Amino acid sequence: MEPPENFRESLDQAGKTVTTCTDGPASASYLEAVDTLRHLLDAMSLGQTVPANDEDHDTLDEAQSLLQLAMSRMEDEFRHSLELHSESVDPEWLFDPVANPSFGSISDDLSVQIAAGDESGEGEEEVATSRPLSNLKLLLDMLPPEIVPSLADIAARMINCGYKMECCQQYIQVRKTILEESLFRLGVERFTIEDVQKMTPDTLETEILQWMKAFSVSVGVLFPSEKQLCEQVFVELPSISEWCFAEVGKGAMTQLLNFAEAVAIGRRSPEKLPRILDMYEELRDLMDDIGSIFSGASCANLRAEASGVLSRLGEAARGTFAEFASAIKRDTARMPVPGGAVHPLTRYVMNYLRLLSCFSNTLNEILGNQRSADSSSRRSDEGSNPGSLYDDNSGQLRDDLPLSVQIVYLIELLENNLDGKAKLYRDNGLQFLFLMNNFQYIVQKVKASEVRRQLSDDWLRRHMGKVRQFHNAYLRGAWHKVLACLRDEGIHSGGSSFSGGVSKSVLKERFKQFNTTFDEVVKTQQSWIVSDPQLCADLRISIVEMVLPAYRAFLGRFRNHLESEKNSDRFLKYNADDMEVILNDLFNNDGSSSVHRRGSFSTN
Repeated sequence: MEPPENFRESLDQAGKTVTTCTDGPASASYLEAVDTLRHLLDAMSLGQTVPANDEDHDTLDEAQSLLQLAMSRMEDEFRHSLELHSESVDPEWLFDPVANPSFGSISDDLSVQIAAGDESGEGEEEVATSRPLSNLKLLLDMLPPEIVPSLADIAARMINCGYKMECCQQYIQVRKTILEESLFRLGVERFTIEDVQKMTPDTLETEILQWMKAFSVSVGVLFPSEKQLCEQVFVELPSISEWCFAEVGKGAMTQLLNFAEAVAIGRRSPEKLPRILDMYEELRDLMDDIGSIFSGASCANLRAEASGVLSRLGEAARGTFAEFASAIKRDTARMPVPGGAVHPLTRYVMNYLRLLSCFSNTLNEILGNQRSADSSSRRSDEGSNPGSLYDDNSGQLRDDLPLSVQIVYLIELLENNLDGKAKLYRDNGLQFLFLMNNFQYIVQKVKASEVRRQLSDDWLRRHMGKVRQFHNAYLRGAWHKVLACLRDEGIHSGGSSFSGGVSKSVLKERFKQFNTTFDEVVKTQQSWIVSDPQLCADLRISIVEMVLPAYRAFLGRFRNHLESEKNSDRFLKYNADDMEVILNDLFNNDGSSSVHRRGSFSTN
């Protein structure tokens, strides 16, 4: 310590610097003067000199006043420097691969397009399913590097001189505002739970996509960069750095989590499930980073809040998945689809499952699937105990079963619903055509998507067999009346009115009956629809192979009895070639349907 006789000299020199220095509070001379004042006051407090008279008391008061003045100027300089050099992050720069090459293709569209309809693309829309921005990690200099050391010097002096709260409050106020401005520039707005609940589906989807972008950037860039700045400004003061960062970041982090919370507790509409899963994956994948960034006791509540929101998003996903099953059951539309085409409900359900199958790992995690690696390859519909699939209280399918079991159950619900809708058609043949179209659509969607991984080979074989059963049932139901006209019964008999054992009057009536029935069936089926091109071709072949040989044989047996008759073309209306052309022109339509369901999924 400096001898007491030098106190006055040191105090005068320090006081002169504090009151007259033009280089500013961050200059070396000013910092040295502050160190001197603190040194003198520490010496007095340690009893190296005791004020013995009024003059000594005045010296102590003077030193304290000078230090207070210095702290005030340092506080002003600290805030001014922070405000002058702090800027919110420009999202356009952040995602510009030229300005920021470390991001590569991060500036590309935030979503991957997953076709929600037929692979042909005709009449189909695309639905965006956003994916997390992977490897979005970058530490930015939140302040110019040349400014940080002077801020650290000021902060160290203020804290050492007992002005910790003043210093920290200035830092927190400035940086918290800047961080929230960065969030706003990323498209994040402050929404209440009520605001989120009132959003239209399109608006909510837009806001969720904005949230995912902002959340990735915040956890990958903004928060770690803010933490780095805190550590640089409050160097070698880890407890203060941790507390300041917690105060700077918790408002922004809470704002982000509150939006996710509002989505999680909102109405459980099936259309929201893919976005809920997006949010769940985004938060889940960043939980380790959140724990690392918001470490320490000061951020314990924030970590717990993030974990709670993740849990509630999982609960929302399970509940929404269950609501989807209920929605299938509740669809009791009484208006049959024209022409027996694929029903909008079938398109909706299968495209929904197709989309959800992209989240299979996440859904299995959420649904509580803990299958071991050895059992994970088993298919859900083989060897299951049916009694274990349903909740004893509600009778509903348990919500903790693997996704594959859930998908089998949902398709069964759809099939049961389709059985009821088929009965809306009066024509027996059209009922089976409707079922054939819809089951074929189900099979094709399964085969052409990730849903196939969730279902066994046996399931697929059984459903392809059902399509063939409906195919054959359609042939019997739609064409048996035509074939019935080609029977020989009643044509052969004896008597004067018969020629060669054939009754011409009966034969004429039989041909007229065939022509009328055939024309009616063809006319009726001109409006019938077979959507799948291969199924349509196979069906035409089956009809030709069923009808044409029978007609050709009947015509061959009896044509010579009528060819010499007057107006024989009234009875012999068709030759075999004409009939084949007509049959091969059946279902010659585009198979499109004008009926659609609301939602974010294509129903084509």
